[in-house]
Amino acid sequence: MSEHTPDSLIYGLEEKPAPLPAFLTALQHVLASLVGIITPPLIVGSVLGLNAYLPWLISMSLIVSGVGTFLQARRIFGIGAGMICLQGTSFAFLSVLLAAGFSVKSKGGGPEQIMAMIFGLTFVAAFIPMVVSRFLGQLRRVITPLVSGTVVCLIGISLIKVSITDWGGGHNVKDFGAPGNLLLGLLTLGTIVLFSRARSRWLRLSAVILGIAIGCIAAWFSGKLSWQPFNQAWIAVPQPFRFGFDFDYSLFLPLALISLISILEAVGDLTANCLLSRQPIEGERYVARLKGGILADGVSCILAAMFSALPSTTFAQNNGVIQMTGVASRHVGIWIGALLALLGLFPVFGAIVQQIPAPVLGGATLVMFGSVLAAGIRIMTQSPLTRRDMLIIAVSFGIGLGIEAEPEFLSHLPAVCKSLFGSAIASGGLMAMLLNLVLPAERNDSDELAAQPVIDHPAIEK
Repeated sequence: MSEHTPDSLIYGLEEKPAPLPAFLTALQHVLASLVGIITPPLIVGSVLGLNAYLPWLISMSLIVSGVGTFLQARRIFGIGAGMICLQGTSFAFLSVLLAAGFSVKSKGGGPEQIMAMIFGLTFVAAFIPMVVSRFLGQLRRVITPLVSGTVVCLIGISLIKVSITDWGGGHNVKDFGAPGNLLLGLLTLGTIVLFSRARSRWLRLSAVILGIAIGCIAAWFSGKLSWQPFNQAWIAVPQPFRFGFDFDYSLFLPLALISLISILEAVGDLTANCLLSRQPIEGERYVARLKGGILADGVSCILAAMFSALPSTTFAQNNGVIQMTGVASRHVGIWIGALLALLGLFPVFGAIVQQIPAPVLGGATLVMFGSVLAAGIRIMTQSPLTRRDMLIIAVSFGIGLGIEAEPEFLSHLPAVCKSLFGSAIASGGLMAMLLNLVLPAERNDSDELAAQPVIDHPAIEK
């Protein structure tokens, strides 16, 4: 390709990079998302007493994520968005899955009975996004750039909180916020920013890898990195329905509602991906990508339930990598899928990456998650914001971020309501959808827009 500015794409959606740059870019996507993929099974396994099965749960999560990412990129029989849409285990389902596990445990069920119930429930729930995906074309009035942009912003803000926690040292650590942790994260972040602005495409492609590598070297010299011995099986072979199949209607309803809400989050992630990949975010092509992407989410969730992994949804982390590297080629998604599946088949690779110090990961992911927030702002401001739009954004952000900042706000509501509205993405996103439907566009808003001059800004592509 010809010369490119740092803000343009090096490889467009349909362009095919050479193997080496494709591998380097795919590796950065994997590194940015690996912790997010393995953390949910770690939480569920440790809380429900499934520690003996944790290596299996982590390996299956990685393999299913790889297969789902391949489907999203390859778009087989209309399954997939045809973009770099990394699939990973979702945090949104944790509360309802833990509740289901505790319900089985209270009745005397063992680890295998708990997992039979969890994976039986998630198998049935996986059909919800598959059905909804067929009707997305009729939901264009609900899924507008204003609503999608609001959801993407809330996703970015929620992810930034995770990065800051890692930067400080991680959850419940004694030295949280220690100067050594802050310096490690700052070194990693500074290295990534420095190389991502370089003129050399190789340095840009390797920015995240170099940042994490330099951070790990500094952590090793400062005593923050100590390798733990690996004592697990070397190969994990998938087995369908290894723990059997169970189902309970009373436990299914909260899970079904969370499945519906996760579709809204996926729409936001897919919209951000379209924007970063220089694809339209309205019209028939956009709706077709949404349909394929949500359908792939459902297929991935079916595979996850079959092979003992938690529900899989479209991740937001990789959108930041696309923006930083300038590589939007869907062919890189195939490499990502292969790498994730390889990590799942050989758990030792995941164990090595899992030992990267939290401050290094926090510094590396902060700039990526910030890019997700920036993408959401760009989506919302594709057209000048009217007073109605500003009201919708204000109320949605106020409710979403307020509830996330003070979870006790919902403490007296039923458990189902707390599960549904306990996150900024769910409460703020649903509020944006509701207000967008019930608040009519005012004539004076249109007149006000017509009277506004068009401001030419170099950061906004036309």
